[in-house]
Amino acid sequence: MQFSENWLRSMVDPKMNSDELAHLLTMSGLEVEEVEAVAPPFSNVVVAEVKEVAKHPNADRLNVCQVDVGTGTLLNIVCGAPNVRAGMKAICAKAGAVLPPGADGKPFEIKIGKLRGVESQGMMCSARELKISEESSGLMELPEDAPVGQNIRDYLGLNDQKFTIKLTPNKADCLSVLGVAREVSALTGAPLSQPAARIVAVNLDEILPVKVSAPDLCGRFSGRVIRGLNARAATPEWMKRRLERSGQRSVSALVDISNYVMLEMGQPSHVFDLSKIHGSIDVRWGRKGETLKLLNGNTIEVDEWVGVIADEKQLESLAGIMGGDSTAVTLDTTDIYLEAAFWWPGAIQGRARRFNFSTDASHRYERGVDYAGTVERIERITALIVEICGTPSTKVGPVDDQVVNLPQRQPVLLRTARAQKVIGVAIDDDTVADIFTRLGLPFEREAGRFTVTAPSYRFDIEIEEDLIEEVARVYGFENIPALPPVAPSAMLIEPENTRSLFAVRHQLADLGYQEVVNMSFVESQWEADFAGNTDPIKLQNPIASQMSVMRSNLIGSLVANVRYNVNRKAGRVRVFEVGAVFHRNPAAQDGPLSIAGFDQPKRVAAMAYGPAADEQWGQATRAVDYFDVKGDLEALFAPRTLRFSKLEHPALHPGRSAAVELDGKVIGFIGELHPRWLQKYDLLQAPVLFEVDAAALCERVLPSYVEISKFPGATRDLALVVKQDLPAQALLDAFKAELAVNPNGKLVQAVVLFDEYRGKGLEQDEKSLAFRFGLQDTQSTLQDDAVEAIMAALAQAAQQQHGARMRA
Repeated sequence: MQFSENWLRSMVDPKMNSDELAHLLTMSGLEVEEVEAVAPPFSNVVVAEVKEVAKHPNADRLNVCQVDVGTGTLLNIVCGAPNVRAGMKAICAKAGAVLPPGADGKPFEIKIGKLRGVESQGMMCSARELKISEESSGLMELPEDAPVGQNIRDYLGLNDQKFTIKLTPNKADCLSVLGVAREVSALTGAPLSQPAARIVAVNLDEILPVKVSAPDLCGRFSGRVIRGLNARAATPEWMKRRLERSGQRSVSALVDISNYVMLEMGQPSHVFDLSKIHGSIDVRWGRKGETLKLLNGNTIEVDEWVGVIADEKQLESLAGIMGGDSTAVTLDTTDIYLEAAFWWPGAIQGRARRFNFSTDASHRYERGVDYAGTVERIERITALIVEICGTPSTKVGPVDDQVVNLPQRQPVLLRTARAQKVIGVAIDDDTVADIFTRLGLPFEREAGRFTVTAPSYRFDIEIEEDLIEEVARVYGFENIPALPPVAPSAMLIEPENTRSLFAVRHQLADLGYQEVVNMSFVESQWEADFAGNTDPIKLQNPIASQMSVMRSNLIGSLVANVRYNVNRKAGRVRVFEVGAVFHRNPAAQDGPLSIAGFDQPKRVAAMAYGPAADEQWGQATRAVDYFDVKGDLEALFAPRTLRFSKLEHPALHPGRSAAVELDGKVIGFIGELHPRWLQKYDLLQAPVLFEVDAAALCERVLPSYVEISKFPGATRDLALVVKQDLPAQALLDAFKAELAVNPNGKLVQAVVLFDEYRGKGLEQDEKSLAFRFGLQDTQSTLQDDAVEAIMAALAQAAQQQHGARMRA
């Protein structure tokens, strides 16, 4: 928001200079982005009157003027301005004047000299030459009552500053000069002088019929009829200057007055041409298919989400945003309908952005406008209109004020002890009471407790923290000491049976994977493809239309990472991610790190694509396969032993995937990406991936001491023929069960599957699996009979449970 410092000081004038005022506002939360002088420095420039104008004897485009500058002697000045004429009031720089720098960056000094043989004792100036405006069509003409000889800086109020402040969305009460003045008065104690609302006598009984059909759109609608105006009246210079220094362009008197009061008091309003309104007005929600041509020339189509003001034939205005072209006032307008309303912020928010523009009115209404002041603002605008545009035949109707649905402000409790804790300063009850009084916040006081009811213009006070912020602002952020936090510090020992996710990250990096960080919200199609999730958790306000749901696994993100790299000619990709996934769980409760109805477990996932190893002389190039990634996963969990079982997963190849189990619990999955997704996601080779529970990875077994045997060990191989559909894990489970109950089971230290054979010598539906057993007795030398006994028992267990036979 931009405003004139002089305008602000007309309401509140603290004893401080511009820099101090800017610092005060910034430290109170109204950040001053820029303080810019209205005009650059210049001197010896005054109001002058041109008495005579004659053609220059030696130049067709120059005139010789006799100019009165208030010294009693007329100055002879050569002037080339096309609009110079006798009798006009203009700006004159006398000899010795120093004007703002030109293109060369140096100040321009006015001296007595000759132009084409005629002496010139000064210079007539345009607004552009003084850098107070971009207007350059000629001399800046001043009003007839401008006092000759007065310093132009004083006459035009050029010793002024333009303040530009950056407001947070909650400070809608400061979107006016009055709002900023309230803040300055509260911060400095300087008296506040509010603009006087002169009540204009009502001499017309006419009321335009208005119906508010949408109380959830419009809570209060105030308006009045005014007839017999002169819309061609000129906007006063003082008003033009204040508008211009607030970033507003002067349009016409009626529009300028409406804009002026909006900037002054924060209340947007609208002036309708009464002759263009058909019958009564209805304030309602739009209807699909209705169109409206706006003041900016755009024709828009509205629907039930957009509020409108309509008459009996057509739409007249986009509620709270912009008026319609059909009822716009012109210089020929004589009768108007003046309107000021309270629109519910939620009914305005997002509507202007939907049509790709924003207005001063919507900017204020969507943040909250004082609903108690519409009639007062109507009276203020009426007084200015009658004063500037009034004629002997002007008639003013009564204010029709329809109050249908106003906000109900709930009292907000502030506890002094809580404020002390949050702010970090020992603030007492008297200090809090003084701050609330200065801010104009009505309150009821008890010992250590204040119950505050927010004024109608404060939409930002809803909870205790809002009041604490007000106390801190007025107390002064600079007065709050910057102290280091004081808290007990204790070294917390991590349990030995856990490890951090950072350790997991380092181990994955050591295995050749690179970490990626992806968004937790993904495309809904990823959820359908890679998780079979047709009802994902949807975002209410996604940052992008394609990132509209929360992920339930990490596969889609990793596929996107691999695809991105492959498209950029990376032939070998290894990536991993540690991140949260999201599942619905009606039993989940709210907590410090949880949300009712949802689980958010952390998962660790990795994906490998391309060759198993970089190209080298030591081994032939081959594509990475399931067993490469399975080995990496087992290395992550070592020395704990994982179990792999058959799995059907929508993202994975049905014959090259498995569920990962640890201690009898499924903790994840591993496998190749399903062939159907290779074509859809433009991958030439199937990546292999795994995803496991991060909590399971963080658990580890404590090391236990086992004495190294002094006795030699032995190995035995066992080749078994089984049906092809029997998984190797089934035989491993049978061996484990037998070793647990067999007295000689302790001799077996390791079991490894080292070969699978299918082909000659076996039936079509058979395969041979060869296992190598490592045996050792830690107490004595191994005995052949004990070794033979345990090997026979293992073969028998496989035969009994799965019909396995020894391979010949």
